[in-house]
Amino acid sequence: MNTSQNLQFSPIQSFFESSFFTALASKKLNEFKLDSSPKSISAFMTATKHLNKFNNQPILNFDYSSFEEQTSDERNVRVDGVLLDFNTIEEFKNFNKLDCLREWGRQLKTEMESDNWHPQFYLLTYSDLKKYKFYYWVAYPLLHSQWVVTKSCSNNEYELLIEDYLKSNEASLLQVLSNDELVASADFELGMSGTFVYVDSCLDPQCRPLLQLKNYLYYLALKGFKNIDLLVYRNDGKSHGFSLELDQAFDPEAPPKVTGWEKTAQQKLGPKMADLGSLIDPKQLAEQAVDLNLRLMKWRLAPQLNLDIIKDQKVLLLGAGTLGSYVSRALMGWGVRKITFVDSGRVSYSNPVRQPLFNFQDCYSDSNKGRLKAERASEALKEVFPGVHSEGFHLEVPMIGHPVSDSAEDSTKRSFEKLRDLFHEHDVIFLLMDSRESRWLPTVMGVAMNKIVVNAALGFDSYLVLRHSPKDSPNRLGCYFCNDIVAPTDSFGDLSLDQMCTVTRPGGALMASSLSVELLVSILQHPLGANAPINDPSRFGDVPHQIRGYLSNFSQSKLSTPAYPHCSACSQPVIEAFEEEGWEFVKRCLNSPKYLEEVSGLQKIQEEAEKMTETLMSDLDLSDDDF
Repeated sequence: MNTSQNLQFSPIQSFFESSFFTALASKKLNEFKLDSSPKSISAFMTATKHLNKFNNQPILNFDYSSFEEQTSDERNVRVDGVLLDFNTIEEFKNFNKLDCLREWGRQLKTEMESDNWHPQFYLLTYSDLKKYKFYYWVAYPLLHSQWVVTKSCSNNEYELLIEDYLKSNEASLLQVLSNDELVASADFELGMSGTFVYVDSCLDPQCRPLLQLKNYLYYLALKGFKNIDLLVYRNDGKSHGFSLELDQAFDPEAPPKVTGWEKTAQQKLGPKMADLGSLIDPKQLAEQAVDLNLRLMKWRLAPQLNLDIIKDQKVLLLGAGTLGSYVSRALMGWGVRKITFVDSGRVSYSNPVRQPLFNFQDCYSDSNKGRLKAERASEALKEVFPGVHSEGFHLEVPMIGHPVSDSAEDSTKRSFEKLRDLFHEHDVIFLLMDSRESRWLPTVMGVAMNKIVVNAALGFDSYLVLRHSPKDSPNRLGCYFCNDIVAPTDSFGDLSLDQMCTVTRPGGALMASSLSVELLVSILQHPLGANAPINDPSRFGDVPHQIRGYLSNFSQSKLSTPAYPHCSACSQPVIEAFEEEGWEFVKRCLNSPKYLEEVSGLQKIQEEAEKMTETLMSDLDLSDDDF
């Protein structure tokens, strides 16, 4: 007679907390990636003495700690297992579950024969991280042996002896020797018969022992026992005894019959599915989804990519127009969470079609005026992705060549101080303004404060993207103003309409914006950061100095120029004057670009050039007849 027809067993059940799947998703993204080899994990069951009538059946519990080192304690009993995590749902479905269960059974039998075995589970998983659905199936291999129940009765004969033994020992199967001594399997006295104790971890009201007893019965059959007295010990006083006789048909050399795949709630064989998408806060889902695409890069394409250094950057965008809109979106795509806008304009009717952070209502919804660009841009970013921390400051950057009147000095100074504070608070500065002179002061500040500065500028059918070098860079590269022989000045005066507006081919802004952000990523992936040499490879491509693109013939060039010793923005005399005098130096430069030329040395260069021209003309001694 088969034991399954006489002994009614309590099934082994599993329970998965949501924290297990959260930890699995993190492991999959950051550690497992495409590695589908078996991995060790663990689960835990509640210790028998802590079960009660409301919680009378031990459950195989899985949570975040299943991936951590853990040991058994007074309340929980650790159960070791193996995780098989698949990369596609097809691999999960097509996995040969029957053959693998048989192989696991053969392994278990081999371990039993060498007395080196313990209960173990297997867990199959597939994680759909886009939809946050997790497919899983637990197997607990059980080896079957045929025993005939010849006698069954309540039995508390060895209860006190067992209690004393378990106070200082852990064991599930014990043998009672002739002198009433209890021993674990390593010290069993082998023979044809014996008396054994199975420490049941189940308090089922129908007195059904836990299903894992089947493995212990098979172990005894392998050891040569034919007739046994078995006490199923329970600590609730309801221990039960059986006299069992092994069926003569049992063949210890034959492959064992193995079962063990867990059934669904409908008592059918099949996997289960946990849908965490409906349980997780949508904002948290968005946060995890944004990181998903980035972390997938590390699986095959860029395993050395450092995503954390990108995510940790605090980025200041000077300009919330076309460039600012596209740069901010690209930054969010790379996982940047701190983005601040500075702009002095309002949203106009021509903006929304070219600047994706604004819409038609923004052109008139602020007391029939356009919304403040910087503030609206930061709001729009948070509407796109609530996890971003964005602020907008309505602020006019003091511009060289635009004199500061006495009445406006206080407000201009406050703008300068606020801008200086923002530079201190941020790691990366993007210069995305639409005038040349507005870039001068941020260039000076960026060099002086050793910030990463990326400059993007547009022409009608061309664009320029370049990086500035900090003041302590060993081989300083030229800034936006290093090719100038005069200081920047007012470029707004006496202009026609087409000159006052930023007239450019629409696609140029997208290209310049994306290249600006990609250049920043390359800088961050280089061990020297902003001090990276020209075109030196980083973990994520080259780090050029400047990129010039031309839409007229669809060409692009990588160029470089050294820092100019007499540059009006990044030369040493200018930086030292800024650091020593601060606002007073800036105010003099705003009121008189000639003063800046004097400080930087450009005035002396100009004078020397004029003298050389006069000398050349006098040496030629040309008369009117020569023309």
